Amino acid sequence: MPHMNATKFQSVNKLSIVSTLIDAAVAFARGRPKSGLVLLGAAALSARIPGIGTATSLLLRIIRRVRQ
Repeated sequence: MPHMNATKFQSVNKLSIVSTLIDAAVAFARGRPKSGLVLLGAAALSARIPGIGTATSLLLRIIRRVRQ
């Protein structure tokens, strides 16, 4: 069963990367180019550091809420 766990992990990681890319596209569409670039970078790093894209997305959301 170890193979199945590795496959699940890879699927979750790919889903996280796609989610971060979608967040980046939304940021660009809403006129937030800096956030979009940060999220694109985080999505690229997610291939090597799992979870970094999700953490970056959450951090940007928290920063936006605090600024309002």
